[in-house]
Amino acid sequence: GPDGLLYIGMGDGGSGGDPQNNAQNRSSMLGKMLRIDINTTAGAKKYGIPQGNPFAGTFENWAEEIYAWGLRNPWRFSFDPVTGWLWTGDVGQNKLEEIDIIENGKNYGWRIMEGASCYNPASGCDQSGLTLPVHEYGRNEGASITGGFVYRGKHVPELIGKYVYADFVTGRIWGLTYNGPGTTDNQ
Repeated sequence: GPDGLLYIGMGDGGSGGDPQNNAQNRSSMLGKMLRIDINTTAGAKKYGIPQGNPFAGTFENWAEEIYAWGLRNPWRFSFDPVTGWLWTGDVGQNKLEEIDIIENGKNYGWRIMEGASCYNPASGCDQSGLTLPVHEYGRNEGASITGGFVYRGKHVPELIGKYVYADFVTGRIWGLTYNGPGTTDNQ
């Protein structure tokens, strides 16, 4: 990352539906975005824990490596060099693919939510404290998101500032404009 730390996207590690609820278990590193310092060591670990991580120095037996949690399968992530935002494509389970801007200490909701819809339970789920995706798409558009990059080049002016990503199954490529919650334009 731009802070010189190593970011690691981890899938939930479970079979369909995350039956062990790894993504919500803060003692597990599965279903998380981790952040470590590879230039230092901490005890027996061959790396250090950045002080800004949300659970650094806690006594709750939570994984101090966690930067954010509640992800199903973050597939490709990148930092926008202008805004510093960490963008990721999070592969869905059965019906929705999602795009998240990952922030320190946020819970992105998996397996309570799939995208912005309840998953477990199927309806009436408690969304308190969850960060919903900036964009999602359903099976009518694709089935496996591949995260991309915010384009900051000069050769294709109409893409400048757009998050360019794709779907592995359909091969479709999109450019997403994001100007804050509820303001996406996908082309």
